[in-house]
Amino acid sequence: MDRIKRHPFLIVCACALLAALVWWAWPAAADGADQWRTAQVERTDIEDRVTALGTLEPLDYVDVGAQVSGQLEKLHVDVGDKVKEGQLLAEIDASVQQARVDEGEAQLDALRAQLEQQRAELELAQLQFQRQERLRGADATSDDAWQTARASLATTRAQLKVLQAQIKQNESSLAGDRATLGYATIYAPRDGTVVTLEARQGQTLNANQTTPTLLRIADLSSMTVSTQVSEADVDRLTPGMPVYFNTLGNGAVRYRSTLRQVLPTPEEVNNVVLYTAEFDIDNPEGRLMSGMTAQVFFVVEAAEQALSVPAAAIKGDADNTWVQVLDGKGRPRRQPVTTGVSDRVRTQILDGLSDGDTVVIGQVQAAREADAPRRRGLF
Repeated sequence: MDRIKRHPFLIVCACALLAALVWWAWPAAADGADQWRTAQVERTDIEDRVTALGTLEPLDYVDVGAQVSGQLEKLHVDVGDKVKEGQLLAEIDASVQQARVDEGEAQLDALRAQLEQQRAELELAQLQFQRQERLRGADATSDDAWQTARASLATTRAQLKVLQAQIKQNESSLAGDRATLGYATIYAPRDGTVVTLEARQGQTLNANQTTPTLLRIADLSSMTVSTQVSEADVDRLTPGMPVYFNTLGNGAVRYRSTLRQVLPTPEEVNNVVLYTAEFDIDNPEGRLMSGMTAQVFFVVEAAEQALSVPAAAIKGDADNTWVQVLDGKGRPRRQPVTTGVSDRVRTQILDGLSDGDTVVIGQVQAAREADAPRRRGLF
């Protein structure tokens, strides 16, 4: 004791060493609950969903084309115009088609005149043959004259049939020319809205190889959303499943529908295989427009106001699932649970926990790691 009193430096060192040991051991002696990050069981809405980007297009539309070649003389509509079935849309220069119709009508008139002449000749041939028949019965004519009259009658009848066939052929050709002439005046095939114009007034159209498209008429009261879904997610989609979306310009409004179909043929974009999934949506107010981009959510499973915990709290596998809960001494213990829908952030609890229970989601290490430099500074 006298030695210690004579060396106060030893007393100071001993006190410092004791304080350091207490500092180091204090976290371990603290309440065990402070070592764990926890979360409470809460009721939340959970959705397991597949997300995709889509494009809106009219569900029902028709492309109006030109069936004749010529200059587009007059265009009576513009983009955005509402049209009725039978309304005049455009007129094409029909001078060539009109000339063909005039030529066909003239040829038909000539053939009909020839037919009338042939009928008169047939009537004369019949009279001559009947006269030869009477003379032959009276033995007052030669066989040669009788045979000549009979042949003339047969020839005249045949020529009449040829003319009748030619008239039918020309009538058919003329009907086709008149139909072609009618194609130069284009009418709306249905009610709708003009959404695109592919031709301009004064443009020359060539319909000999392909049918030129003039415009598109669409029914904008119903729209189709066409989405691209990756091959990793397409197996989770089934026709009839719920789907909702919002447009990029108005994320506050949510539109709901059901999946109509998944097209079987994929498309490869930048070495990524994508499948097209389509669904329809009513558009009575016309707020949805062609070409809009949609953020789409296909709902695989959903649970409303379900008991749930953070997904990080779930341990085990599909056959043996459990969470950790703290006992009375703040030590973790296993609690078997049955899980349901998961959105990768929270997981539904079907059995094993109650509302308000506390589960462990991780261990607190930050405090001890933060104290380590200070402890090292002591020595």
